[in-house]
Amino acid sequence: MNEQATADKHQRKMQKHKEKVDATIARAQEERGVIIVLTGNGKGKSSSGFGTLIRTLGHGHEAGLVQFIKGTWECGEAKILATLPGLTHEVMGSGFTWETQDKEQDQRAFDQVWPKAKAMLSNPKMRTVMLDEITYMLAYDLLDMAELVAALRARPLEQNVILTGRGAPTTLRELADTVTDMKMEKHAFKAGVKAQAGIEW
Repeated sequence: MNEQATADKHQRKMQKHKEKVDATIARAQEERGVIIVLTGNGKGKSSSGFGTLIRTLGHGHEAGLVQFIKGTWECGEAKILATLPGLTHEVMGSGFTWETQDKEQDQRAFDQVWPKAKAMLSNPKMRTVMLDEITYMLAYDLLDMAELVAALRARPLEQNVILTGRGAPTTLRELADTVTDMKMEKHAFKAGVKAQAGIEW
């Protein structure tokens, strides 16, 4: 096959691809916020959510971030996000539940931050709200699923919500518009490489 034939074949292939993409775009006419679930055992769920928050802020919109189990860590993404205008950031300050090993303390910490999360979910000025590691609050029975679902359903029409954490339950997956289940194939930490700032947090 000569160069011109190769070029023509490539052009036809790309034209067909463009037609499919254009048709998909044409079908997507509904305008509203979406619920995004980032779950699975793979690394990068929170980082993906943080990236989306940066997109929101980059377009001049307000955004909210609630971190539910990283209260004692200096998370690099959250530190830089806190310097950007338009972000409201709240932290459940008790740290990891498996470190506190105190259900009552965890519940008190959750009860202090959850009303702030609900306020974000009812604020029409906030284009995107991220509930980081929220699935653990459900798994440890600190938050009732029905209450979370009610808050998500009652949010402003144009608001997007990002929910992260392992083991997202079926109810959340079915409610979500977009679900990404991240799979871990290899992880340096599992091989004995020490976790480091800038990579793990």
